[in-house]
Amino acid sequence: MLEQLRELKLAGILEGLHEQRTSSRYAELPFEDRLALLIDREVMRRNNQRLQRRLKNATIRQSSASLDAVKVSSERGLSKQQLLELGTCQWIRSRLSLIVSGPTGAGKSFLASALADQACRLSLTVSYARASDLIAELLLSKNDGSFRALRKRLSKVDLLVVDDFLRDPLIAPHSREFLDLIDDRYRSGSCLFVSQLAVADWHRHIADPTIADAILDRIVHDSLRVELSGIDSMRKLTSPLQADPKIHVASLRGHNRNIKEKDNSLDTKT
Repeated sequence: MLEQLRELKLAGILEGLHEQRTSSRYAELPFEDRLALLIDREVMRRNNQRLQRRLKNATIRQSSASLDAVKVSSERGLSKQQLLELGTCQWIRSRLSLIVSGPTGAGKSFLASALADQACRLSLTVSYARASDLIAELLLSKNDGSFRALRKRLSKVDLLVVDDFLRDPLIAPHSREFLDLIDDRYRSGSCLFVSQLAVADWHRHIADPTIADAILDRIVHDSLRVELSGIDSMRKLTSPLQADPKIHVASLRGHNRNIKEKDNSLDTKT
């Protein structure tokens, strides 16, 4: 029986059965209850495996991000109610998109990573990439023959996260590739755009005005928006130096000591 469970790859049931055979607390349970526990164990194992695959395939920029770690406040431009609503991922199931904008250090990428993580946990598929990397991958795939497969893969994920969107202006050839990508997903899949630029400034950062019109027309009308404010950089607020100033003092003393030792060594050689 144990060998058959291994052949069927029922590792969860196998582990649960071993636990039941070696623990007396299961002895008084009816057969049906013990069987239900074994099935639950196997279902949990498979669900966890699928989650780990989704998280791995998503390549989320900040893998430690989660909704619980996102700081909400009116000063940041993000309320708890907004975060809870976005966290249901109903906007993804409705094939809407989301634009997260704000200055450097406002926590845009962290919020996007947290929402991507949440989508994976709700059984949705995600692909996360910087805009420059995404375009480079599309161009490279044309040379190695994988272009069609890549386009198909990107068109089928439930959520495509495009980080650092328009950090670098889109030149004409790149804007055409991006338009085709967005067109593949238009009202068939959700996108999450992370940008330092306000939406009003997007048009002038896309080289070809006609293509810019087409890209914006496919994005802005079906997109929710979160505009984060940059009262203070989140990188500054979450720095270890903010939590423990002694670290800075110790590091500074060590740095000064190293410099002094180097100076003494040079004096000796001289």
